[in-house]
Amino acid sequence: MAAHSTLASCEPDGRALRRQAFVDAARDAFFARGYGETTMSSIAAAVGGSKTTLWSYFPSKEELFAAVVDDIGKHFSPALTVELPLGAPVRATLQNFATAMLRTILSPPIIALHRVVTGEAQRFPELGALFYERGPRRGKERLAAFIADAMAEGRLRQGDPMVAAWQFSALCQSGCFQEILLAIQNVASEERIAKDIDAAIDTFMRAWTAE
Repeated sequence: MAAHSTLASCEPDGRALRRQAFVDAARDAFFARGYGETTMSSIAAAVGGSKTTLWSYFPSKEELFAAVVDDIGKHFSPALTVELPLGAPVRATLQNFATAMLRTILSPPIIALHRVVTGEAQRFPELGALFYERGPRRGKERLAAFIADAMAEGRLRQGDPMVAAWQFSALCQSGCFQEILLAIQNVASEERIAKDIDAAIDTFMRAWTAE
């Protein structure tokens, strides 16, 4: 009875480890070969199991890709949890948000994920929506809520808060992020990141500061 209890208590951990092994193998395959060229059979073989076992965890390749995005999504945490207190100074809050966002999206796993999603979006448009819903949308909605409050208080001019959030995010991504995404550069210095953030904030404030 005791042996059975020990086995039962270990089983969930073993299943979790097996699931993570499939997610890790899928991530490596998606990054190396792309979504379209990766098969469930190759992922199962990489882990040393059967397709039937893999399907018991992930009934489709899309669900497996979603699990990979969620696993990598742990890197999104700083951008999704940075404090954006309502009523706080606009420039300082944008600085905090931009710093957290850029350091997040410049991480190698996020860069690799962007490349996969962008490269496969034409053939598999659902991947873009899946990726957006699990990370970028949540960050933009939090920023839009802060911007809406600043607009209501007259510190920013009236407009669509989500449009403003999209614009600020795009400004932050217009420098070193694009260079690394396109493999023009491999890394960005802290000085370069700070320069991009300052430029983004200056441009945003010129466009949205209340007159």
